[in-house]
Amino acid sequence: MTYKGMGVHDMFREVSGGMEVNVMVSPNSDTQGTDGTNEWRKRLVIRVRSPPLDGKANKEAEEYIKKITGCTCEIIRGHMSRQKTVMVYGDPADIMRSLERLI
Repeated sequence: MTYKGMGVHDMFREVSGGMEVNVMVSPNSDTQGTDGTNEWRKRLVIRVRSPPLDGKANKEAEEYIKKITGCTCEIIRGHMSRQKTVMVYGDPADIMRSLERLI
């Protein structure tokens, strides 16, 4: 699903206190990790093992992004949707370097 013409700035936005990251979470996956990008929705695709019940998939997605960036994060939009916006708190330059490695 990766689109060569799409830049990281289409998915990530620097805001006060860190970065907002647009993600698409795919629950009930066999493995946890990134799966490229969704060019149409301009989102980083994250696969999680947890089901979308009782916030389990959301929690696993937050923990995965925290593991990648080393920063505290939380879903700020899209709690009931596969399309989410995650706020990652910290130095935007460091966060961007961590996330660029995933694409």
